[in-house]
Amino acid sequence: MHYTSVKGILSANNGLNIYRGCEHGCIYCDSRSKCYNMEHDFEDIEVKENALDLLEIELSKKRKKTIISTGSMSDPYMPLEKQLGMTRKMLEIIYKYGYGVHLQTKSSLILRDLDLLKKINQQTKVRVSITLTTYDEELCKKIEPNVSTTKERFEVLKKLHEAGIETYVWLSPILPFINDTLDNLRGILSYCKEAHVTGIICFGFGVTLREGDREYFYQKLDELFPKLKREYIKAYGNAYECNSRYHKYLYDFFTKFCEREGILYHLDSIFKRIHTLYEEPQYTQLSLFEEN
Repeated sequence: MHYTSVKGILSANNGLNIYRGCEHGCIYCDSRSKCYNMEHDFEDIEVKENALDLLEIELSKKRKKTIISTGSMSDPYMPLEKQLGMTRKMLEIIYKYGYGVHLQTKSSLILRDLDLLKKINQQTKVRVSITLTTYDEELCKKIEPNVSTTKERFEVLKKLHEAGIETYVWLSPILPFINDTLDNLRGILSYCKEAHVTGIICFGFGVTLREGDREYFYQKLDELFPKLKREYIKAYGNAYECNSRYHKYLYDFFTKFCEREGILYHLDSIFKRIHTLYEEPQYTQLSLFEEN
């Protein structure tokens, strides 16, 4: 861990990351990619020491209340957060100034802040996205070694729903030759149904690999799944998008399930809902001749 000072904290789309890098050790993490120009080891977490001061200044000046999002590049609830508590302090500032929040995580540590999340949700809006990749607990421990297990994340989704907080699942990534099976998909979708998630974010069935990310992923394949790297190189070469052989079959099953269960899956509508603070009122046009 090391500290740094930054000039700004909110992106143009009202996103922020207090931390840079991650401790979770997921073998497929896109944030390792060289295109993000990280100048330190991925596990050497960069802590933006002035992030909270900057956030307070920026939120106090904004004219329009919005949803503040975090977790797109670094999990706000990685183990380091237990010691530093910066994510909770971030939430306190968001609550103080009357903003909503969208949190994306793989950690049950989010339940530590359930009291604060409920307060924000009563005042404005809270949305939480939880990533689920594999129904198999042992496989989960291999490919996502330092995060809450899938079952633990499922329990988080249930508790958030019980607290009246809207939840979403990131169904990503589905790794070819590893977890791209119908049994795996069925298991994850059963969790989504039981936890009453509002929507499931799915970009397809496969994984994306870029320079930096690809090398780490292949290293882990050699350690965990001997000879599987050869299959990836044969099937995808240096392609960015590595779609499962069963992509169409799995996607058809996924969409039919969501339609049957009333779960959102169209990406545009999901992201619009997640990032909209207040739902637009529904108006009914009255007839000129309608009696009072």
